[in-house]
Amino acid sequence: MNRAHLLVFGATGQVATELKRLAPGAVFLGRDQADLADPAACAAAIRAHAPAAVINAAAWTAVDRAEAEDAAATVVNGDAPAAMAQECAALGIPFVQISTDYVFDGAGDAPFVPDHPTAPLGAYGRSKLKGEAGVRAAAGTHVILRTSWVFSAHGNNFLKTMLRLGGTRDSLTVVADQIGGPTPARAIAAACLTIADQLCTDPAKTGTYHFSGAPDVSWADFAREIMAQAGLACTITDIPSSAYPTPARRPANSRMDCTHLAIFGLNRPDWRVGVTEALIDLGVPT
Repeated sequence: MNRAHLLVFGATGQVATELKRLAPGAVFLGRDQADLADPAACAAAIRAHAPAAVINAAAWTAVDRAEAEDAAATVVNGDAPAAMAQECAALGIPFVQISTDYVFDGAGDAPFVPDHPTAPLGAYGRSKLKGEAGVRAAAGTHVILRTSWVFSAHGNNFLKTMLRLGGTRDSLTVVADQIGGPTPARAIAAACLTIADQLCTDPAKTGTYHFSGAPDVSWADFAREIMAQAGLACTITDIPSSAYPTPARRPANSRMDCTHLAIFGLNRPDWRVGVTEALIDLGVPT
C-alpha cells in the first residue's frame, strides 16, 4: 500500500507519533481536523480523503477520568470507531482499531486468548469494548488489535513517570500484583502498518488479535528495568494494588496470548529493547 493513501486518526498520541516516524507520507488527522467526540465528522473525513486504509490511533486513554466521564469516553472510544468502521465498510477499505487488555476482568493467571469472554472492570474498558462491537458490526475488512501497557518517549506513560520520579527520589513503591506485557508504541505502530498492508490484499485476515510485549512482568519489575537501564539508583519496593487505590480498577492479569498474530508474520516485541530505544529518544545515557 502506498503510504500516501493511508489515513490515520491521531497526530500527537504515542502510537500516532511513532506512525509519523514510520510512515511520514500518510495523512494524519488531529483533533482539530477530526474530533472523535463527533463520530459523524470522523466518518465524513474518511469519505473526503478516500484512503486505501484507515488506522485509528486516537482514543480516550484517561482511565481514571473515564469513571467520572463515562458518557464522553464512550463516544470517543465506542461511537467514533463504530462510525469509522461503518464508513470504511461502505467504501470497501480496511480499518485497523487499537483496543486494550482492559476489556477483560484480569482473573486467573493464564494469558487471555482473543475469543476469551470479555468482562471489563470499569468505564474505560466498557468504552473500548463498545468500540470493538461497533467495528465488528460494521462487517467490513478490519482488525481489532488489543494491546497493553503502552510506553514510549512521547506523551504521558509509566516509563516517563518512573524516570521523573526516579531522578529525584531514593526509593519508590510500585504495584507488584498486576502482571502484563509492556508494549513499545513503536512496535504497535509497525504492527498496525503491517496489518493494514496485508488487509489490503488479504481481507480474510479480518479479526481480533492480541499484541503485547514480552516477557510478561509486574509493574514493579518493569520499573526496576527502567531504573537499571537509565542508571538511576532508585530502589523499587513491591506493594499490592490495595496499597495504591485508584478510581478505576486495574486487571490483575493482563497477560495476552499473541500467537494468532503469526498470520501476519508478527511476534511479541521485547519490551526491554523498547525501553532502550525510548531512553535513546529521550537522550538518557544507557
